[in-house]
Amino acid sequence: MSRPRQDLKILMVTAEAAPLAKTGGLGDVLGALPAELRRTGLDVRIIMPLYKRIKDQYRDRLRFRRWSMIKLGWRTLYSGLLSLDLDGVPVYFIDNEYYFGYDAIYLDDHFDIERFSFFQRAVLDALGEPMDFTPDVLHLHDWHTGMIPCLLEAHFRPYGHGLNIRTVLTIHNLKFQGFSGPERIADLMDLPDRFLTESGILQAGLANFMKAGIVFADRVTAVSPGYAQEIMTDAYGEGLNQVLQAQAHKVSGLLNGIDTAEYDPARDGMIPAQYSLESWQSGKRACKAALQAQLGLAPDPDALLAGMVTRLTDQKGLGLVLEILDRLLAEGLQLAILGSGEARYEQALAAAAGRYPGQLAVRIAFDNTLARRIYAGSDLFLMPSLFEPCGLSQMIAMRYGALPVVRATGGLKDTVAGFDPAAASGAGSSAVTVAATGFSFDNIDADEFLRAIRTAGGVYRNNRPLWQKLTENAMSGDYSWDRSAGAYRELYRNLAGRA
Repeated sequence: MSRPRQDLKILMVTAEAAPLAKTGGLGDVLGALPAELRRTGLDVRIIMPLYKRIKDQYRDRLRFRRWSMIKLGWRTLYSGLLSLDLDGVPVYFIDNEYYFGYDAIYLDDHFDIERFSFFQRAVLDALGEPMDFTPDVLHLHDWHTGMIPCLLEAHFRPYGHGLNIRTVLTIHNLKFQGFSGPERIADLMDLPDRFLTESGILQAGLANFMKAGIVFADRVTAVSPGYAQEIMTDAYGEGLNQVLQAQAHKVSGLLNGIDTAEYDPARDGMIPAQYSLESWQSGKRACKAALQAQLGLAPDPDALLAGMVTRLTDQKGLGLVLEILDRLLAEGLQLAILGSGEARYEQALAAAAGRYPGQLAVRIAFDNTLARRIYAGSDLFLMPSLFEPCGLSQMIAMRYGALPVVRATGGLKDTVAGFDPAAASGAGSSAVTVAATGFSFDNIDADEFLRAIRTAGGVYRNNRPLWQKLTENAMSGDYSWDRSAGAYRELYRNLAGRA
């Protein structure tokens, strides 16, 4: 594994990275951001657990580098260090069959605390000579890595090690924090009592991995400016808003991007017809007809077709969808939903699809090809999230010319310029039209959500030139990682004293 001559060394520490292993947005970010940062001249590498699925798929490409023994509580456990080159990005893996010999990334909360305690200790043990890589910055992602800054303070810096390593924690979703009893974490992490306080890693008497990262990391980022502001409030702070307020001097929001080469309707081989900004009308018409045929929807080119590709959970606003579903479908809209999640939502949607044949199609699955076809074939894309740290689907949808209907929260508010019919009808209509890329509503309210969809439907049916302008606005947006990569580069350089 060659080491390029680059000006800063960054090690991304994560539980997920696409295409190796992912469950959602965290994996997507780690699949795209490191490569983008390497293009800016940074030596960025990844370290993550060696899950069974990775070992099985990449066995012939994995290079064994060394093994060591990690003390965890009363046990001493094997830790293997392996690596491979993934499309130009060096990736290291921590191997332990007991903790990571599963296809699933996450198992249960209690065991996951132990698994990721081991992982974090093993990562720090591997720095330097074992990896042949000493990072200037450890970039940590979500609670699975949040204890690393504390471990550096407890076990390395007092003995003169790791003094020049800086740490950044990125919060992808504050809802998941990694709780455990303090005695257990003191044992697993071999932590002195001075860290086991409410000003340290404890939150309401429990050890909290996310809080540990917020308190001890040198910088904290959220995945959008809007989310960085929201998590400072009672409504979105998940009990850590006061901690974040106290650390506000080091918290910032850097918006995620998408892989615009991967998500490009002009080159996407998974969709029935490729199209560009110049040919989107004919291309989307063909994709819409193909999607209707594939899903058993009525073959009506004039029907307003809305899509959803989502986890079927409370967070994604499925309660709002079900509350308005009958009224929405009574107005003639077609709806295609792809996803999986909570059984109650899966069952309710499947039952509704039985009541509305030809109008509602529900597929309970993970299907990347069908997801692309929904983006390409839909006129609208629904994201009524209760909260959304960043969101990638709305950006993919806009790239494919499906206008998003979103709740104005977090990254949805940062990326979708909502169309305002009242403003558009006034003297400033030209400016409003130029800016808008979708439709939005403010509150967690089913009637507001329905009104936003009705507004979209009114434009679609009655003002096709305006619809065309909004679609072209959406498709013309810059959803790449370029801007975010530049912001991260500046953050790293400032931390490392290289500004």
